[in-house]
Amino acid sequence: MTADAPESGVTESGATEPEPGPGAVEAAEPVAPARLVVLRHAKAAWPDVPDEARPLALRGRRDAPAAGRWLRDCHRIPDLVICSPARRTRETWELAAAELGADPEVRYEPLAYRGGAAELLELLRRAPEARRTVLLVGHRPAVQELTLMLMMDRTDEPSARVREKYPTAAIAVLALPGTWASLGPAAALLTDFAVPRGDAAG
Repeated sequence: MTADAPESGVTESGATEPEPGPGAVEAAEPVAPARLVVLRHAKAAWPDVPDEARPLALRGRRDAPAAGRWLRDCHRIPDLVICSPARRTRETWELAAAELGADPEVRYEPLAYRGGAAELLELLRRAPEARRTVLLVGHRPAVQELTLMLMMDRTDEPSARVREKYPTAAIAVLALPGTWASLGPAAALLTDFAVPRGDAAG
């Protein structure tokens, strides 16, 4: 004969388990680690226009889609994009986005154009915690300085390349151990550094 299952609230030993109180909260599901992707705009042209209105050069229009394909193929698709409103950064994002097959939230932030690394950090600290992959599209030197500020001091090859040069269309990927609000210097691990290039014949 099969033994009866213990009644609710009673253990097999016969001890009564305490009923959860009215204010009890179920354990929260684990949150995926946050990831920051830092993209410098693709190569821009130099027509006689204000700096903010400079468009992408022909090479930039080839490289920006290649950056999008790299993000897609490496599973680095963002759910929030913080982009400088300058024409060359907007065009970089639009061409990259066309390769992603996704529709993330996009914020065009003036500070991402005129701010330095400290201002970029403040923008990132305001990111909603529900957004686990944030893409920042900006300008050098600020994007390079921000990446150097955030990444842990390591001697691996990607870290050395970031210190040496941050070319147009370059992408740095950093893993964050904590929240966006707590992001600070030397708090992130640089996991990838890539410089996608488009096919000149394409």
